Amino acid sequence: MTDILDDLDIRILEALQKDVTIPVTELAEQLGSSKSVCWRRIQRLLDNGVIKERVAILDQKKIGLGVTVFAQVKMHHHVKGALPDFVEAVRKCPQVIECHTLMGSVDFLLKIVVGNIEEYERFFWQELSQIEGVQEISSSTALTRFVDTTRLPLQQLYKREKRPD
Repeated sequence: MTDILDDLDIRILEALQKDVTIPVTELAEQLGSSKSVCWRRIQRLLDNGVIKERVAILDQKKIGLGVTVFAQVKMHHHVKGALPDFVEAVRKCPQVIECHTLMGSVDFLLKIVVGNIEEYERFFWQELSQIEGVQEISSSTALTRFVDTTRLPLQQLYKREKRPD
């Protein structure tokens, strides 16, 4: 899809990453384009799945979810079905907001958000450690978050595409 993203697409995406509620008229004015062109571009980006969702980003502490835990999970063995079964199980856990497959000594990295450490302990013992195939879980509690963004570095993409051959 990045092959068909041009400068205007990237500028639209950057603006929407800052504020998805911006009216199309204002966006077009900001970008020096027309309302209809911007609207069509946004629709194409939605249709092609470049824009996956339009969401509100919440302050997790202000809503009582002040603890973030990163859990590294190692599976017993990698028999057919074990890894997809694990992924399916964690998808059902609302506390797990990210799940990544890793290369190396562990199989998965989970980002887990809970209200307090006691909630994580309950989740750990009653749910996460009970998933079939889990051999080992190593948990780290985040203390301070210095970078907190959902914005992707689109300027890097733009610079990469503008390089002379």
